[in-house]
Amino acid sequence: MSKKKIILNDITFGADELFLITGPCVIEEESIMMRTAEKIKEVTSKLNIPTVYKSSFMKDNRSSVDYYVGPGTEEGLRILDKIKTEFGFSLVTDIHFPGHVDQVADVVDILQIPAYLAMQTSLLTAAGNTGKIVNLKHPQFLAPENMGKPAAKVASTGNDNIMLTERGYVFGYNDLIVDPRSFYEMRQTGYPVIFDVTHSIRKYGIPSADPNGGAKQYLDTLARAGVASGVDGLFVETHPCPNEALCDAASQLDMNNLEEFLKPLLEIHNTEVKYRK
Repeated sequence: MSKKKIILNDITFGADELFLITGPCVIEEESIMMRTAEKIKEVTSKLNIPTVYKSSFMKDNRSSVDYYVGPGTEEGLRILDKIKTEFGFSLVTDIHFPGHVDQVADVVDILQIPAYLAMQTSLLTAAGNTGKIVNLKHPQFLAPENMGKPAAKVASTGNDNIMLTERGYVFGYNDLIVDPRSFYEMRQTGYPVIFDVTHSIRKYGIPSADPNGGAKQYLDTLARAGVASGVDGLFVETHPCPNEALCDAASQLDMNNLEEFLKPLLEIHNTEVKYRK
């Protein structure tokens, strides 16, 4: 099956060039967001890697009602729009309800469907109807070969600007496993495939601020395996001080380590492209 290519500004998703989606998990205070965006711009410009800035204005699926969920729609979109204006990034953020899809689409370039919501027909069709690119996160409970089903819901609107993101499959209790076969299976849909490596190392049932809430020792290994498997893009959440992050503190990458993290991945990707040809 031929792979669909999706063009957004100066990025072609599904081309031979590896792209990056990165930023803090959730929008925090503006100074943190701007500092992170500045560092990401510096690193990705140096490495010449096409980049989309990601951060969530709302995390409606936190495991406790007491956990930080973000600044909300108005303030969150204001900060994202400022990042877009000052640094020139295209943007992606999560959407949770059909009712705020149009408002978000006015600012954001890619609408992301969280893994827990990727079978919600009303949400997927609302996102598709905007005409925006839709990034579908692979639900932890869904076999990768079935990702064509939520994609078909979006495509039913006439919008086939769709990307699929792997982020691990539930194995036993509270653990996630990344099976390289999932990259193959999702590629069979013809849509660009992304590997969300930082979410794949989360340990569910453990607070994200607990150092044991993420298995960072596997980050490099999983990222290199995903790139060698031929994914089109990488999703890496990064933060100036992960230990102090208000969401997913145990799994986000320190932004000061982003450059060294990406260098070998770009080399592996270039080798994989040559082999594929």
